[in-house]
Amino acid sequence: MIFRRAQRVFVFVIFLALHAQARAQSPASSSPAKPATKPDSALDPGAVTNSIYRNKSLALTCKIPPGWVLRTDELNLRDEKSAEKKEEEEKKEEEKKNEAQPPAASSAGARVLFAAFSRPPEAPGEEVNSSILIAAENAAAYPGLTEAAQYFFPLTEVFKAQGFIPDEDPYEIAIGPKTLPRADFHKNVGSRVMHQSTLVMLSHGYAISITVIGGTDDEVEDLIDGLSFTGPGK
Repeated sequence: MIFRRAQRVFVFVIFLALHAQARAQSPASSSPAKPATKPDSALDPGAVTNSIYRNKSLALTCKIPPGWVLRTDELNLRDEKSAEKKEEEEKKEEEKKNEAQPPAASSAGARVLFAAFSRPPEAPGEEVNSSILIAAENAAAYPGLTEAAQYFFPLTEVFKAQGFIPDEDPYEIAIGPKTLPRADFHKNVGSRVMHQSTLVMLSHGYAISITVIGGTDDEVEDLIDGLSFTGPGK
């Protein structure tokens, strides 16, 4: 399958937010792969001003609920050495198995553009720790990826591995001038239910995922309502 190898690397990006969620739900209580080359300068990492995240490259804005904490830098830097080491080990292993074959496409370039939580991920709490995560991964890591909806193949496997159950097949929703594929999931955490929705798009050579998690469907919808796009969308 064209997505199998790169999927292992993307786990580092999305797992950070989901793992932080799991720790936050506990009463007691793999990082993104470091790019081998400089990230595409055409992709704006975005910035936060007056509780609004803005990304010019994606023509995207995202409202940050009052009192939420930003964790973009922490998710990008935490376990960076561990992720780099793991990728290096996997590369050596594959080189031994495929010495006579051309190298597989590089999956370097996975990173978090924006991450925000309703409370610090390490802080325990009774309620679901709602969150917004916007991540970008080098689309070249997925030979044959031509439509955004195809990106749900590896994403869904990652989500299932973390205990999330798909609610239904992916479908399209319109946000302003842009139409994006969307998929909904849920996960039982004790007496609580985590509701998750992910939207995906292709832009500037990257596969972009926008994932929101909330304690109810209404909360998830409110978070998605905080997203907006400007200008013509494809």
